[in-house]
Amino acid sequence: MTDYLDREHDKTFTKVYKQQTPDILKAFVQFDESVFQTEGRAIPLKYRELIALAVGITTQCVYCIDGHSQRAVKAGANDAELAEAAWVATAIRAGGGFAHGRLGFKFGASAVDPEHTH
Repeated sequence: MTDYLDREHDKTFTKVYKQQTPDILKAFVQFDESVFQTEGRAIPLKYRELIALAVGITTQCVYCIDGHSQRAVKAGANDAELAEAAWVATAIRAGGGFAHGRLGFKFGASAVDPEHTH
């Protein structure tokens, strides 16, 4: 994974956003800071970070997994909570495969010639 993720060097590429789309970058940073502000939200920060970790695992974003697992621990999450967040993500991802697999049956059935069905 270290071949893919370089915490220090990868950040240097943010300069492209700063140069090309500074207004969007500013809006995104403000949005992200609002979502993950320490106080003033109905869901405590630790749980928002665990949700973010699960989403990162589901989308397979190594940057999100890295950042939100660390932030979750800093917000008070323990190994058991990290493990459960990972299992939740795994269940949702598997459930998506199950549900979308049904579409294969549905679309496959539409390919059958009605004269050849029993």
